[in-house]
Amino acid sequence: MVTNKLYTVAQVADLLSVSKQTVRNWDKNGKLKAIRHPINDYRMYPENQVLALDKEGLLSEKNKPVRENPLREYSVVELFAGAGGLALGLEAAGLKCALLNDNDKHACQTLVNNRPHWNVIHGDVREIDFSPYIGVDVVTGGFPCQAFSYAGKKLGLEDARGTLFFEFARAVKTIKPIMCVGENVRGLLKHDDGKTLEGMVSILDEIGYRVLPPKVLKAIFHRVPQKRERLLIVGIRKDVDINYHFPLAHDQHYNVRDALCKGRLYDQDAPPSEGMTYSKRKREILEHVPQGGYWRDLPLDLQKEYMMKSFYLGGGKTGMARRMSWDEPSLTLTCNPAQKQTERCHPEETRPFNVREYARIQTFPDDWEFSGPITSKYKQIGNAVPVNMAEEIGHTIIKALNDYYRKEQLSEHQRLTHHKELVCA
Repeated sequence: MVTNKLYTVAQVADLLSVSKQTVRNWDKNGKLKAIRHPINDYRMYPENQVLALDKEGLLSEKNKPVRENPLREYSVVELFAGAGGLALGLEAAGLKCALLNDNDKHACQTLVNNRPHWNVIHGDVREIDFSPYIGVDVVTGGFPCQAFSYAGKKLGLEDARGTLFFEFARAVKTIKPIMCVGENVRGLLKHDDGKTLEGMVSILDEIGYRVLPPKVLKAIFHRVPQKRERLLIVGIRKDVDINYHFPLAHDQHYNVRDALCKGRLYDQDAPPSEGMTYSKRKREILEHVPQGGYWRDLPLDLQKEYMMKSFYLGGGKTGMARRMSWDEPSLTLTCNPAQKQTERCHPEETRPFNVREYARIQTFPDDWEFSGPITSKYKQIGNAVPVNMAEEIGHTIIKALNDYYRKEQLSEHQRLTHHKELVCA
């Protein structure tokens, strides 16, 4: 049922995956008709108007995210595991970690400290023998999108040798899981004009997996207060009859306030934490930026001082001198919240988000401790798959595996029944 809920320009842009300028253009040409907020005079748009423009059905009330308990213990091997965002989410859904690997010693220490019972291997993935893990149900990994050397029209496994995707494919080929799930940045779709992704699909096909059309998941639709996108690549072993459906969008969306304050996501405010700081002059300049604003909201003289040569180059550069807003999701977190090109300044205090705030925006629990120096902690968090989104992925994996094993049990029952009938006859 459609309610009388109202959305701001920014919220409509986020929900429909368009720019704010597109929303404003829709307003001008009559596709949307704004209602003025009685207090702050913001333009607000009724839910029924927004739903009418929802071509992908992301906001459909028919979208009821899957929730099933596993029929048996399902196990996962994860490569390039980082600080555990994906593994933690899969665990929350009900999957068991058989192996986690990463070459970052601080990330591996994070995993060991938080989950001593997990089998964590720190080191080069090239040196791992995957044969002990034959029979594991799922192989996952966030491999880097390195380009391949093309040889002929169809790329094969050997053409990817030397890349980390080769190691992911080697693990899949050895373990022979029912499913393999790769995650990456959206940019992989266009990397090397799409040839890199095409090559990955070709390789997985060669080793016995049919690959579903890759899907971009938007974190804001999966209980994450962040405008983050991840590309999901799902392969199903060709000899199994299994249907997989990507996570459906939630109708509840969260913002920075939900992440950092007691309320809808957490039962207390974000705990105190270490964090990066700004230089004295940078802090003085950023004091002039309002919530949700960026360098263009500065006085002209400060714009020129802060931007320097970039001031004259044109373009939006909307990440520079950027202050987050309480009432919107955070921009995608990077490995450094104080980097000039990708500022992630606190909505009220003139400082970067601290470590625990960073973790909250990635939906890590407050008791998940990160190891290493502060720069490594930010890097681990910034590179992670948001935990809540990973949990949604986990639920869809469990649903697919449950459906597969139900079919297997039914087939076995039918086979035994048929055999009994033949004997009796």
